[in-house]
Amino acid sequence: MTKTLLLTGFEPFLNFKINPTEEIVRELDQQIIGQYQVISRVLPVDFTKSEKLLLEYMEELQPDAVVALGLAAGRAHITPERIAINCKDAGGAPDNNGVVLQDAPINPNGPDGYFSTLPIREMVNHLNENNFPAKISNTAGTYLCNNVMYAALHKLAQQGAAGGANPNPTDADETNTAQIPAGFIHIPASHQLATQLNNTPSWSQTDLTAAIKLAIETM
Repeated sequence: MTKTLLLTGFEPFLNFKINPTEEIVRELDQQIIGQYQVISRVLPVDFTKSEKLLLEYMEELQPDAVVALGLAAGRAHITPERIAINCKDAGGAPDNNGVVLQDAPINPNGPDGYFSTLPIREMVNHLNENNFPAKISNTAGTYLCNNVMYAALHKLAQQGAAGGANPNPTDADETNTAQIPAGFIHIPASHQLATQLNNTPSWSQTDLTAAIKLAIETM
């Protein structure tokens, strides 16, 4: 039986007139990759709406896995994120509605962080074996990418399907034994986007999409 994977990307934001994650999720929508059928959604770059919509999509689809994508212009590798932290602080950068947040919690009652429940080491190894540069990232930032990663993992934790910030779970830590795979992957700029930027590493849009398909195959 085919499982459902919710795959999200973001709309363009700040000075990035193109967001290659938007292209990836549109390309992969409805595709069967490994054991999953991909259901894609594009999120707004809005601190309030993106989290709300993501949680609504999760409630509606009841997915068996959640993979959120984000642009990390300046990075040269595909970078699955290890952890999301309970903080919204874009360093003065606004969201697409002009909202600037500083030192704000994502959830005042939530834990300090959540570890990804995606097989991030397997993803990185599989990508590198197929000649796609990849490495684990230990910071998803504190902008929208971190925000939606934290929100998804918190929702799953509330449902008993994801673990909090405990890298060494014990037998009693039941939320780490029946996890729904969920987390975040940052991608480099596409060539098309890089032509609008200065000295920015980039990949072809075709390779970016192929890399995400390979990452999903490990799940």
